[in-house]
Amino acid sequence: METFAIVSDELVLPSGIDGFGYLIIEDGKFGGVSVERPEGMRIVDRRGCWVAPGFVDTHIHGFAGHDVMDCDAAGIDAITVELAKRGTTSWLATTLTAGVEKTGQACASVAEAVAAQQENADFVGARTQGIFLEGPFFTYEHKGAQDPRYLIDPSMEVLEGWQEAAKGLIVKTALAPERDGAVDYVAAATAAGYTAAIGHSSATYGEAAAAVLAGARVVVHTFNGMDDLGHREPGIVGCAMTSQGVYSELICDGKHVDPVACEVLVRSKGWEHVALITDCLSCGGLPDGDYFIGELPIELRRGAAYLKGAGNLAGSTLTLVQAVRNVVSWGIVTAEQAIRMASEVPARSCGIDDRCGQILPGRDADLTILDSSMNLVETYVGGRLA
Repeated sequence: METFAIVSDELVLPSGIDGFGYLIIEDGKFGGVSVERPEGMRIVDRRGCWVAPGFVDTHIHGFAGHDVMDCDAAGIDAITVELAKRGTTSWLATTLTAGVEKTGQACASVAEAVAAQQENADFVGARTQGIFLEGPFFTYEHKGAQDPRYLIDPSMEVLEGWQEAAKGLIVKTALAPERDGAVDYVAAATAAGYTAAIGHSSATYGEAAAAVLAGARVVVHTFNGMDDLGHREPGIVGCAMTSQGVYSELICDGKHVDPVACEVLVRSKGWEHVALITDCLSCGGLPDGDYFIGELPIELRRGAAYLKGAGNLAGSTLTLVQAVRNVVSWGIVTAEQAIRMASEVPARSCGIDDRCGQILPGRDADLTILDSSMNLVETYVGGRLA
């Protein structure tokens, strides 16, 4: 592969923003950063742009007409290609509440797609860094767009069966802390190396805190799918705001959470523990109209999906680039902080930061390049233009 360098005056590196430098890309991997122009290689001039780690979406169901729950490896390929074109270079393929067998089939299809992509040297798409099981261990009261027919209590035996189908790809599992056996499940899953997340729940602060003490480290799309913060019963939101070391997912499309509430969360936790996610559905990138989330009919209106009949929000069509642009334009964080909230913070939240989310020598050269207004200029995956 070609060795080349990208020059910028806004390089987002782990140590901070490098004011000026040449980022060297060697055989699809990050090399060093030099203030002197490297000799004998092509230079890509991106001065005036932010050269950032590729964005990492740790909660996303689908895109461009394809869904993880379609159980279709070709559909997984299509999702990854379209995500890379929009600035996301890593993702966790996210399931929905379904029957145990159907969830296993979805996990198997992701594993099939990943294996084939790794064998295809010409494939350019977002890297599937694992699977996030959003359900089925939730409660009816805050099921959201999760199919209530398949809600069950958490079970390590069921999880291990899915992990076998997934060829070891499952990295994160979510549950409602008040379900029977929840604390034991969190402890066992954490000990086995999974990231435990809490959400879609009516849990009290005490129930949420018990899950955190057992090892839970992520709150699923904070504010959504849970009771509001109460002054007498803080609930999961209060636990999210006050728990040390716990990461809060946040959907910043301006529809799921008011920008003021987004700012309250960031101020209480610090941006370093708020992970921007999209919760995007298969209708992402598609026009308004009628679609499905799993087996449930939804209507897409002005960029937000609503369950037909119930009318509640079912997910988004957000991209991480849009989320970054929003939190900057809302004045909540700086551009550098927003970029990190969409790259290194989500990667760290679920333990995949050893392979994505930062520009470090020797890692895959996955890059998102943005202009000064946080608009996407281009994406590189493994040093190749996506």
